[in-house]
Amino acid sequence: MDNLPELRDIHIPEGVSVFPPAYGWLVILGAIIAAFVLVELILFIRRKSKKLYALRLLKNIDAQNNILSAVQMSELLRRICVYKYKEAVTLFGQSWINFLNEHAKHKISGKTARLLLDAPYVSIDTQTYGIEDLNNLRDFCQRWIGENL
Repeated sequence: MDNLPELRDIHIPEGVSVFPPAYGWLVILGAIIAAFVLVELILFIRRKSKKLYALRLLKNIDAQNNILSAVQMSELLRRICVYKYKEAVTLFGQSWINFLNEHAKHKISGKTARLLLDAPYVSIDTQTYGIEDLNNLRDFCQRWIGENL
């Protein structure tokens, strides 16, 4: 009884393939991608909503009194800086204007810059600053908010 001719060589099974992955891994990968997209969408909406809120506040500033309007615009710019640029909270005078110009493509200067600086300290009845200065300041604020929020 010779059983040797009936024996066959041992065949080692092939290695486990990495691809295609099981459905569970595809579900996990899809969940991770969906979570990433959702977080990015939420952050995008938050950024846009702050900008839209600030622009809405700027739009609602009444232009009946130039000085009061300039004070409100100055307060709005300060509020944005408290939120975004902590180092700008203590700035005043020309250093405040320089800081705003560093973070803006369109610079503010001349009488419009003086309006922004002097508005909190000038009498409401002053005729030094006109509606053109206020409109220039409003345009600057709108651009600055658009660039920095």
